[in-house]
Amino acid sequence: MMNSNKPSQQGGGQGRRPRRETKGAEISEFDQRVIEVSRVTRVMAGGKRMRFRACVVVGNHKGRIGFGLGKGADFALAVSKAVTRAKKNILDLPLVDTTIPHQTKVKFKAAKLLLKPAPEGTGIMAGGAVRQALEVSGIGNIATKVFGSKNKVNNIQALFEAFKLMMHTANIKKDLLEERESQKAKKKEKESIHIVSEEKNDEKNS
Repeated sequence: MMNSNKPSQQGGGQGRRPRRETKGAEISEFDQRVIEVSRVTRVMAGGKRMRFRACVVVGNHKGRIGFGLGKGADFALAVSKAVTRAKKNILDLPLVDTTIPHQTKVKFKAAKLLLKPAPEGTGIMAGGAVRQALEVSGIGNIATKVFGSKNKVNNIQALFEAFKLMMHTANIKKDLLEERESQKAKKKEKESIHIVSEEKNDEKNS
């Protein structure tokens, strides 16, 4: 009896095993870069409490990129929180081939950032935190310049402000083009109605 029960137990275990393997095999489309991890101390009544703050950028190398900050009692927890927040704040960049659509200059706190489109073959002309973020963004050719600050977090936030400005400008251009197309369509429709009415009048007169 004991031997007859063993195969059924093993078969049941094998039936559940693919679910665990499938769950563990889920791969995120985003690549992540840890920009900076710093220790943050807070003075409490019983003394000082030390925590970690992580700055993380995630991207899929195809024009989608996100940025997040996270705090935790240890390094791994801080990075995990930052990655989760970054994935909740994903931006879809308005790329033109492998570069940005136009020149953009932004200021965030003390950080000033200049982004310029570049021709094919230029590569990513940037350094530090900005380069790490651009490498996962999908932008292959760009020229950048950072002024006024060496703070990595501020520079990354300035970069994302520039991305948001580009998206806003792209949406405005898209709305204008759609409005022009709709006006052209209405004009053609009016002209066709006018021609038909003239033909009917000519038939009546004849």
